[in-house]
Amino acid sequence: MFSFDIHDLDETIHGRVRLGIMTFLASTGTADFTTLKAHLKVSDGNLSTHLRKLEEADYILQNKSFAGRRPLTQLSLTEKGRKAYIAYLDAISRLISMTGPKA
Repeated sequence: MFSFDIHDLDETIHGRVRLGIMTFLASTGTADFTTLKAHLKVSDGNLSTHLRKLEEADYILQNKSFAGRRPLTQLSLTEKGRKAYIAYLDAISRLISMTGPKA
């Protein structure tokens, strides 16, 4: 019997770019905007839009400063964001285990 609740998937994380952001930050701890943009291969505007959505959910923290005269944005997961990311991965894992080969 299939008993997976689709609502277990966090819509804030589920988008391709936002999932990429969360995964990158979970593995690196922190990243600057330029590095994240290059890794995900997205535009400034696209990345900014997704970061804003994650920040509004309190999943990431943006630290804005200057390195010399250049703006520097450092990004990291909040505790809430880390917990939400782990819960998301757990939900995906449950979904995969239900659809795998049956013994």
